[in-house]
Amino acid sequence: MKVDLNCDLGEGESLAKTRALMRSITSANVACGGHAGNVNTMHACVRLAKQFNVRVGAHPGVASNFGRGSVSITAPKLQLLVLQQAGALATICAAHRVQLHHIKLHGALYHLTEVDEDLAKAFLMIVRCWFPKTMIYARAGGRVVTLARKFRLKVWEEAFADRAYHDDGSLVARDEPGSLISNPREIAGRLEQLLKRGVVEPIDGEPVTIRARTFCVHSDTPNSSKIAALCRRFIRNG
Repeated sequence: MKVDLNCDLGEGESLAKTRALMRSITSANVACGGHAGNVNTMHACVRLAKQFNVRVGAHPGVASNFGRGSVSITAPKLQLLVLQQAGALATICAAHRVQLHHIKLHGALYHLTEVDEDLAKAFLMIVRCWFPKTMIYARAGGRVVTLARKFRLKVWEEAFADRAYHDDGSLVARDEPGSLISNPREIAGRLEQLLKRGVVEPIDGEPVTIRARTFCVHSDTPNSSKIAALCRRFIRNG
């Protein structure tokens, strides 16, 4: 099974950085007008993804606080948000003759659907109704993955190369110390553990079992271009 390397893009990074990351990744999660992104950045990301043979996915988010932190949203509003944002990117993909490959919720929405079953089901229902052929990227071993399979939707379980974990498999909040990992040596060690043993060392407790199909590097992590290139080499050689 080939391992996928994904990255959140179109989030305000320079076009040069977008291009550099596209050279290393195999999937792009494109911000589509919620927490970040606009028509021009979506066009640019899709164009570069096509050039570098990178899968294109929608990365729907909320506008407040760059879509991170504490967010309150109802199930109907979540469905409308996903439909609008993923639909906008799908339209731009069609203009470039590119298939929308996946949907990965951004930030707070990603985490909310892991703890709130009603929101998770609402998200999956809108995907099943309007994007039935689209893959879902979600936290390995989490609620969304489990429910997606019950909904008979395609899903790739995700692990994070540059984020710290708790021993329950959840991510350490970004405002907590040590939440972000940017040391290439540390990231290489984590990838080796994930690829060979299927585990990750959390900041607390015993190693966590994680069986991931796709690995994420964030574009706003320091030295993200170098980290993505390192991950790509490691995945190829691993």
